[in-house]
Amino acid sequence: MTVFDVLIIGGGVSGVSCAMVLGSAKNKAFVSSKKIGIFTHQKTSSLQEAIFNNAYGIPPGKLGSELLNESVEHLHNTYPHIIQIPEEKVLKIEGEYPDFTVFTNKNSYKTANIVVGIGSANTFAIEGLMQYVEPHKKALPEKQRIQLKNNDHKVTDGIYVIGTLAGWRSQLTIAAGSGAAVATDLLTLWNDGAQTHSHDSIRK
Repeated sequence: MTVFDVLIIGGGVSGVSCAMVLGSAKNKAFVSSKKIGIFTHQKTSSLQEAIFNNAYGIPPGKLGSELLNESVEHLHNTYPHIIQIPEEKVLKIEGEYPDFTVFTNKNSYKTANIVVGIGSANTFAIEGLMQYVEPHKKALPEKQRIQLKNNDHKVTDGIYVIGTLAGWRSQLTIAAGSGAAVATDLLTLWNDGAQTHSHDSIRK
């Protein structure tokens, strides 16, 4: 069984954004040996019905359904070392840092860290995380949205939450930034606590 250094749950904006930033850091010495995976299940993503005219860097009129497919393809083509796990739904998490087991409807996986980014619908039902569920602090009460209790995206040692499930408002660029922020937190963790990030540059 492959033991991952991090598994990202969710193939939407925040999850893929997190994976892309981690993928772009592959040449850093403290990242080169890391095993990174992402569950790219997208069927319940709120982007399925979205159209974008107000998102930075995205052409107006772009459909969310198109963006979902294009982003996963982008991740595959640009960072093929990131292991994509499609068509599996995470049901349960057991263990504690740095020895978690993630159970899906088809398989189980070992990982040191988990990033959860699957939206804030009150249908959230991952066993092992239900004790962290609370009402969403930035959504209308009648929408009955939820979030996971966290401190700057950290739920507990080894578990992070991103996007609307972290308590952020439902804007694409906010979700993308949330995923990127946790990616840099993981990079900093892997860099023995020294602050770091990952930038591409035309000068390199």
